[in-house]
Amino acid sequence: MPPSLQYHGAAIAFLHTAAIHIETFNALRDEFAPGLAIAHAVREDLLIAAEKAGGLTPATSLRTQEALLALAQGGARVVVCTCSTLGEAAEQAAREADVPVMRIDRPMADRAVRDAGRIGICATLAPTLAPTRDLIASSAARAGRDCDIREFLFDDVWPAFREGRLDDYYEGVAARLSDASKHVDLLVLAQASMAPAAALAGALRAPLLSSPRIGFEAAARIAGVRVQEG
Repeated sequence: MPPSLQYHGAAIAFLHTAAIHIETFNALRDEFAPGLAIAHAVREDLLIAAEKAGGLTPATSLRTQEALLALAQGGARVVVCTCSTLGEAAEQAAREADVPVMRIDRPMADRAVRDAGRIGICATLAPTLAPTRDLIASSAARAGRDCDIREFLFDDVWPAFREGRLDDYYEGVAARLSDASKHVDLLVLAQASMAPAAALAGALRAPLLSSPRIGFEAAARIAGVRVQEG
C-alpha cells in the first residue's frame, strides 16, 4: 500500500516530489512546534510527469489530487503540497477534502503582494514559472493590489538538483539572485528546493521570500497548533 494511503494520524501531512524536503520540514517542526506529529509522502513521479509534459496536465493533476485526498483521509488536520508545479491541483483538491488542503507557496504569495509592487519570480524549473505567476496574480487580485510580475529562470542549475549535487544547486541559485534583485522590489523563490540558497546569497538589493518557513507556520496555525517563535 503506498504511504499516502496509510493511516498516519499526523496533524500536518505533506506531499513532496523530492525526499530532501522531509528533512526541511522536520527541521521546521522542531523549531516551531516541537513534538508535533507530521507525516510525509513522496511522489517523485508527479513532478517527473509534469516536467515531461511541460506543465501540469489533467492526468497529473488528478493523480496529485488523489494523493492529497488520501493523506487527508489518513487523519491529517491539514494537508500541504510542497511542490509549486503541482500547486493548482492542491487548490482543486481543497474543494473536495474534509480538511484544509493548501499549497506551500500561497502564504508566500500573499505576503509578497502585501509587501511589494514589483515582484520577481525565481525558478530553476521552467514549468514552475506559469503556476507561480498565476498564484501571485491571484493573491494580488484577492488583496486588491496591482503587481508587476517579472520572471527569472535559472534552468541551467536544475540538472545539479536532479543529480543530487545539492551544494552546486544552492550555490548556482545564490549566484544569480544578486542580478535579479536589481530589477524588482522583492524576489520570491518559486520552488521549496531553492530555499537553502537564500543563506548563500549575501546582501541583495531586494528582500527575498521562500515558501517552506512561511508555509509551515501557516499550516501549523490552520491545524490549530501554537507556533513558537523561532
